[in-house]
Amino acid sequence: MQTIAQPLSPLSLKEWAVAVKALGEGEQIITIRKGGLYEETREFRLENNLFYLYPTYEHQKRDMVKPAYHHLLDATLAGWSSEQTTVAIEYFAEVTDDVELMDEAKLRALSPHHIWTDNFADVRLHWKKKQPLHILFVRTYRLAQPAVIPIEAAYQGCKSWHDLLVELPRSEFAPVLTDEEYAQKKAAVMAILQA
Repeated sequence: MQTIAQPLSPLSLKEWAVAVKALGEGEQIITIRKGGLYEETREFRLENNLFYLYPTYEHQKRDMVKPAYHHLLDATLAGWSSEQTTVAIEYFAEVTDDVELMDEAKLRALSPHHIWTDNFADVRLHWKKKQPLHILFVRTYRLAQPAVIPIEAAYQGCKSWHDLLVELPRSEFAPVLTDEEYAQKKAAVMAILQA
């Protein structure tokens, strides 16, 4: 039996706060990546399969989130202000699978399994057309004690990864989904990708 531990590395993946919330509430187990505008390699690379989830608020677009999930978006914005100087790290994640995808029909078929609109998914697929999308299967763990950290200038910009500049305290944690729930959701998504 595999045991998981809170990451020792300060590595974190930046993701829209609404997507972090969806992962954190078990609404989805995948995230779709192609890299940020300023990636050093100009493409997405999975730097580690264990990392913290860093929520970003500035670039969230309501029209890129399905109406059924607007309540999650609203919840993330409820106490947020652009003047905020701290951010809460509530989750860490383990990537169990990284599947590359260039097939638009399969991407459309994934729609029931994530919060984003078809337009959002299409934009990600067609940006840097010769590079595949990465469908990351993410097992999410909730920290019992979220870590509130300063927002540093180093965290700004369109990059997927950054190292947190503070050490996060050790905390109890629990998986968002049971092993069985995660396996069931994973099987449903994998069936689409492998069809």
